[in-house]
Amino acid sequence: MQGFQLTLFTIENRRHHGKQLSHWLLQILRELHIRGATHIVAAEGIGHDRRFHTWHFMELADRPEEITVIATEEEVQRLFDRLALEDIQVFYAKTPVEFGFLGKSSAPGAQGP
Repeated sequence: MQGFQLTLFTIENRRHHGKQLSHWLLQILRELHIRGATHIVAAEGIGHDRRFHTWHFMELADRPEEITVIATEEEVQRLFDRLALEDIQVFYAKTPVEFGFLGKSSAPGAQGP
């Protein structure tokens, strides 16, 4: 299949509707039936504002976070439309990719030997 790798970037202390933004985004991805997402929390990063973001033992609120999704063009558009309705400002990277499954037991719902 052809589609996109979409990576959304945020930091841990951002909130939307009382939830951590990254958790809210994962919930929306699930509601939109977008297949699979990976949430990664980093130790350090430099934001688009050139600010250094890091975590400390006493303060974890500034940790960089990424949510990476592999999706079709239609799925990405549904997500973008939903984020526009919510007026969410989030930095993203969108790269064309080919994706699929290899092997008989790799397909979703396939039973192993």
